[in-house]
Amino acid sequence: MTMNWIVSPERFDTPEATALRRDYYGEVAGRYWERPATAQEIDDGLTDDGVELLAPPTGLFLLGRADGVAAGCIGVRVLDADTAELTRVYVCPAFRGKGGAGLLMTVAEEAARGFGVERIRLDTRDDLVEARALYARHGFLEVPAFNNGPYAEHWFAKEL
Repeated sequence: MTMNWIVSPERFDTPEATALRRDYYGEVAGRYWERPATAQEIDDGLTDDGVELLAPPTGLFLLGRADGVAAGCIGVRVLDADTAELTRVYVCPAFRGKGGAGLLMTVAEEAARGFGVERIRLDTRDDLVEARALYARHGFLEVPAFNNGPYAEHWFAKEL
């Protein structure tokens, strides 16, 4: 089934963006803990998570809609004059395998170029196998660790 995807900038605090951010955190936390995250744990995880940096001039939050339904998101955060970071890469389970993740990645890379950076990078975990495969398909290469985040187990970068 072909879906019509549209990816566009959106404030991170709109109801649809907030719902997607909650779904994202619930899934990654639940996979890490090997049990569903509670609403309180999701609230706690989203508190002071730096999402406000995903707005110009320091970044951008992108929302993907499939046939008009908010179905995925991705954030671009400018780290310095040369480097941006991808974050909150998420597609709702019902919409996976339908082209949205690739389009989110492409639009995020275009947004990073628009900020004038030369490279884009991200970190992820061992258990997020599908995400690691997505990054590799989009030309990201695994690189040496560039941070010591508590959940960072794989580091990727791409020259733009």
